[in-house]
Amino acid sequence: MDRPTEQLLPPNDSKAADNPTPSDPPVAGRTRVKIGRLRIIASLSVIALYVVAAVIGPILLKYDPVATDLGSRLKPPGTLLPGGHTAIFGTDQVGQDVLAQMMQGARVSITVGLATLVLAGVIGVAAGIAAGYFGGWLDTVLMRLADVQLTFPSILLAIFIASILGPSVVNVVIVLSISNWVTFARVTRSQVLGLKSRDFVDATRTLGARTWHLVTRSILPSMIAPILVVATVELGHVILAEASLSFLGLGTPASTPSWGMTIANGRDYLSNAWWISTIPGIGLAILVISFGVLGDALRDRFDPRLRSM
Repeated sequence: MDRPTEQLLPPNDSKAADNPTPSDPPVAGRTRVKIGRLRIIASLSVIALYVVAAVIGPILLKYDPVATDLGSRLKPPGTLLPGGHTAIFGTDQVGQDVLAQMMQGARVSITVGLATLVLAGVIGVAAGIAAGYFGGWLDTVLMRLADVQLTFPSILLAIFIASILGPSVVNVVIVLSISNWVTFARVTRSQVLGLKSRDFVDATRTLGARTWHLVTRSILPSMIAPILVVATVELGHVILAEASLSFLGLGTPASTPSWGMTIANGRDYLSNAWWISTIPGIGLAILVISFGVLGDALRDRFDPRLRSM
């Protein structure tokens, strides 16, 4: 007997369109992924531009922190100087090019930020792993120490330590590392508490792996993503803190230019030479915001709870 005609017809396309298979990603999810990817690309592009300017800029625009040219002082942006080059961002109160100061300051700020991040990250991750994995009195001591430090505003703690050590690039790195290790320690500890009882860690332990092998081969690689997110956000905070210390005269010495020092030098000339403080301030804000956007986008990308929404 011939089958009914209805059984030989292909399924209705409109019904298939109305009822997508569960494997098809929702439109909102695809849109969120595209927006997240765009945020990562845009923020990385801005940060890369700053890094290139910090590396190549001081080579192209020679900057001497003790050189002065009183005949070219307080020139507005775009002024052609007697030397033949154009002061794109103007000159300051002693005739130095603001753009050259910003490029040299970017090199100092990014270097201080990366060095602080490495030192604070090593200390914080080591403390967090020790507290989360071993627990007991070690966990109590380390976390109470972290709680005590969190009761003080980090910038006030940094000002207090910097006032004792004095202005120096090395001292700034030490000060900011002491102020920022707590964030890495608390995030690492929470990750270790969740990972050390997972099945793959128990299986590795059952096979006879020692503590060092468990930590370095099983636990630490599994928490790279959250540590990377924290490091990205903290890098912007560290650069801003370094600029704050330099603004107060507690950061880099006078012979080492930084954005905070440039902004501080122009605060007395805001009425007639606004560009000395305003342009470096805008540049600093853009860089810090870019790190914040990058960290937020990475958090959304690596957090499975947010990806499933």
